[in-house]
Amino acid sequence: MPPDFYTQPILDFSRALIGCELLVDGVGGVIVETEAYEATDPASHSYVGETRRNRAMFGPVGHAYVYRIYGHWCFNIVGGEERGSAALVRALAPTRGLDRMAERRGTSDPRTLCAGPGRLCKALGLSDAHDGLRLDAPPFALLPRTAEPAIVTGPRIGITKAAERPWRFGLAGSPSLSRPFPRP
Repeated sequence: MPPDFYTQPILDFSRALIGCELLVDGVGGVIVETEAYEATDPASHSYVGETRRNRAMFGPVGHAYVYRIYGHWCFNIVGGEERGSAALVRALAPTRGLDRMAERRGTSDPRTLCAGPGRLCKALGLSDAHDGLRLDAPPFALLPRTAEPAIVTGPRIGITKAAERPWRFGLAGSPSLSRPFPRP
């Protein structure tokens, strides 16, 4: 990805990730759902300032921010114009390494392998060992999308603060979304 890809405003960056391919050690798929977070957002981990937990959000763009919540890992890509911004990758349409993902997750249903941040991390083998790693170096590969996707927008889910903001983005019609988007 070109360096300026990661420095777009966080909402544009979160939209631009839809349709890109994310691989970890050759296993992964097409990003079909993201959510945007920035430092002035009360729902963001960076809202309280830099801490040991969220340090990656204040580092260079194009790096992973991985954290544990509710017993599972969540994967974000640090980006945006302002420090403390990241896009949570909520779901992938699995395309590569389906056998490895199925083994890790204990299911072979491609619709649910990576539908949700915790499922995605388990399927890809992501953990805190990946926090702060560059997305342009192994074990990661982030590949550009091959076509302009139809993107739907809606409120973020699974949060209590600023949940009404339409900062969740998804690939229209994808069966791999973590949850359906509200109808307009």
